[in-house]
Amino acid sequence: MMHADSHDRRGVEQAQLLLLRHLLNALIPANPFYAPRLEAAGITAGVKDLATFCERCPLTEKDQLATDQRAHPPYGTNLTYPITQYTRFNQTSGTTAAPMRWLDTIESWQAQLDCWKQVYEAAGVNSDDRVYFAFSFGPFLGFWTAFEAATQLGCMCIPGGGLSSLARLHMILDNRATILCCTPTYAMRLAEVAQQNHLNLADSAVRLIIVAGEGGGSLPAVRKRISDLWHGASVFDHHGMTEVGPVTYEDPNRPRVLRVIESSYLAEVINPDSGQPVAHGRIGELVLTTLTRLGSPLLRYRTGDLVKPIYVTDEQSPDHHLAFEGGILGRCDDMLLVRGVNVYPSAIDQIMRAQAGLAEYRVQVDHHRTMAELAITIEPTPDADAESLRAAVISDLRQALNLRIDVHTARPGELPRFEMKARRWIRKS
Repeated sequence: MMHADSHDRRGVEQAQLLLLRHLLNALIPANPFYAPRLEAAGITAGVKDLATFCERCPLTEKDQLATDQRAHPPYGTNLTYPITQYTRFNQTSGTTAAPMRWLDTIESWQAQLDCWKQVYEAAGVNSDDRVYFAFSFGPFLGFWTAFEAATQLGCMCIPGGGLSSLARLHMILDNRATILCCTPTYAMRLAEVAQQNHLNLADSAVRLIIVAGEGGGSLPAVRKRISDLWHGASVFDHHGMTEVGPVTYEDPNRPRVLRVIESSYLAEVINPDSGQPVAHGRIGELVLTTLTRLGSPLLRYRTGDLVKPIYVTDEQSPDHHLAFEGGILGRCDDMLLVRGVNVYPSAIDQIMRAQAGLAEYRVQVDHHRTMAELAITIEPTPDADAESLRAAVISDLRQALNLRIDVHTARPGELPRFEMKARRWIRKS
């Protein structure tokens, strides 16, 4: 476990231990996936403390879950209750592997909604707000939980469904939506479509844009770009995953800091190579135990997300609460070694979004033996000078990364646009 002073964390950890014992009490006699693992590790429902649990309980890997679902189709064995008690189906996006199916009982689903309500409350959303969800509402958990939690708060909830970007913009304007929920990329795409169709976003009532699905929501250049495009609307970041639910929200007093919902998650940060805890303020991989999602739980799940743990306080509690400085910094498998320099996609995104004349970009990664080389294609806005933009990008990349990277220009409209998670990185072997 990673601790601040033990007294500073006592209230948080006592509450988490009670929830963990309740979770284990449900799993040990009934969950075919976890029961044998817990028995082999010598973990009982009366586990002494959180440190003992974290030392003894093995890490859960995504590959293990995928293998279990293939061996026991269609849902695997990580189910605590009879299948008839499950009322909700979701699946992961499958951007890096085959999608995993995830089921929830009524109680487990409500636990996710309660987490989302904490996100909304931290963002200042109230029952007077009209929330527009610019999603196609596929089988991914975030769309549905965000929508349903907002209805429970008393908000008017407006679904974007399968509409075009232009049709969604008209809905946002016509219905005087005050909150927009989407990915950072899509917030910028909507603004681009508005400009192309001579819609003035200054006429919209949007005061707040809640973003997720990409790390850009905590990058200063991305936040500024979105806020400028939407005429001063605030940007509020959070993150979650279908496998675990909504995990963090932006600390209202500390922009670019994501605070863990510790009433529902036991979070650890480990060295991805050794599996050992990292020191406070050092970057590591986020590991999560879902304390309130009893129907389809995860114990010490390796998320693959890189974070920098810090502790924050507030006026409501004397305890120190776990948070992540800079939000989600990247993925463990995203980091590239380019001529001896560690390069994360978030660093490239920060540079790109600081360019005033940039509409979109794409990164091609070519691997030569153990080395990676990058080539970036940029698409200027119609009113930008392509060569000046290219020169600025090359200069900023060299200054920030100490690397000379090939930069090419594309014609306006040539690069793809994205509604959900952007896929700007193309890797070639």
